[in-house]
Amino acid sequence: MWKQILSKLPRKSTKSDVDSARIPNSSINTSSPGSGRANAASPAVKRAAVFPASVIAGIEPMLAFKDVPSSEKLNLFISKLSLCCVVFDFIDPVKNTHEKELKRATLLELLDFVSQNPPKFSEPAILAACKMCSINIFRNFPPNYQSSNTNLGENDNDSEPTFDPAWSHLQIVYDFLLKFVTSPSLEAKVAKKYINHSFILRTIDLFHSEDPRERDCLKAILHRIYGKFMVHRPFVRKSISHVFYRFVFETEKHNGIAELLEIFGSVITGFALPLKEEHKIFLWRALIPLHKPKSLAVYFQQLSYCVTQFIEKEPKLAGGVIKGLLKYWPITNSQKEVMFLSELEEILEAINMAEFQKVMVPLFWRIGQCINSFHFQVAERALFFWNNDQVLNLIAHNRHVILPIILPALESNAQNHWNQAVLNLSLNVKKMFSEMDDSLVLTCISIYNEEQEKLNFAVKERKEVWKLLENAASRQPIAGNTAVLVSP
Repeated sequence: MWKQILSKLPRKSTKSDVDSARIPNSSINTSSPGSGRANAASPAVKRAAVFPASVIAGIEPMLAFKDVPSSEKLNLFISKLSLCCVVFDFIDPVKNTHEKELKRATLLELLDFVSQNPPKFSEPAILAACKMCSINIFRNFPPNYQSSNTNLGENDNDSEPTFDPAWSHLQIVYDFLLKFVTSPSLEAKVAKKYINHSFILRTIDLFHSEDPRERDCLKAILHRIYGKFMVHRPFVRKSISHVFYRFVFETEKHNGIAELLEIFGSVITGFALPLKEEHKIFLWRALIPLHKPKSLAVYFQQLSYCVTQFIEKEPKLAGGVIKGLLKYWPITNSQKEVMFLSELEEILEAINMAEFQKVMVPLFWRIGQCINSFHFQVAERALFFWNNDQVLNLIAHNRHVILPIILPALESNAQNHWNQAVLNLSLNVKKMFSEMDDSLVLTCISIYNEEQEKLNFAVKERKEVWKLLENAASRQPIAGNTAVLVSP
């Protein structure tokens, strides 16, 4: 069959073929997946399906790049790209086996060509490359229960990913696109017409893929596009923001949030100072609300890195970030509480004194609630703040405000907490406060004891009132049509 295919390929081009090479958009075959299904009984039909527009650039696509002169290499490049525009069905592994192997070999040739310092890409070559990549990688993902269910629990995030059966071809196409975008032979001024907003938007849509290998390739490609095409940078940032908005406020399901945040983490490091208002809006409207979804654990590391990068760039943002975390505090989710406390500690390491004093009252009120948590990991994580020298320094300078807030929680733990480790940590923190300002600690303990006595007295009075009411109700005679509940 291979000899049949090769023998029937035209050796020379006609004038119409050469003309078509000048306008590849009108000539490159955009065959659908079904077009790759060839009729074994008809070699002519098979050749047409496997080699769409095989002489589009006026040169036989099966030739090797080394066998053609330099002046013809780009024509051969376009011809081979046209050959790879057929998309096969990989669900059935025995279908079109030879054709799939031929396409894979051609893709590897193209990858090798763009990796070895090729000549400057012409506009038809750029268009043909973008079209081949678009046909192969831009696709609709099949409906999936996990992707469509918006009420996923935390444990569902650890489910097995779905791997694309066409990955043997897709991986080479992704590698080709990465090498193509980063090639010095590709001029951004020309390529921006084809790697345009539509191309970028469809690339970002692919981050919803359940295949982690595909998302990893997309991450590298989108990052390189952002770096090379400066004119597209605002659009890339805006499009990623929209993905985050839909995820937080509509679906709470997206597979590529971690990868998109990883891209943004490197982007933030390149922001010029002072930060533009657009970047601050992204922090308040996208990054802070990303703490809300149940699946925070999947992308928490990347999100925390982005937030701390903003604060390192502009420390005065720390107070607003802390207020945002307190707004979305996960009161009923202990796992998320531990993550929030970890992020708070990182922020407090970078905060300045003025910003700290603006938020210390609500912040340490929440930390006090965490210290009293019956979940021992939450209580432990909150008490570990006192092991951080930077945090301890902030507390020491503001002990007159913080100590009256925290000491009642420490006293309550020392008397009532069920976990021995939490009890010991509470006593250690109390000892630190005593060494810091013993007279203030004694004053706070005295106030705490007085308040406890008042509370105990109020509880005792309330019980006595209820007892009097119960006695009065039991003595009152039943008259008239009063309804009475009779037990069986």
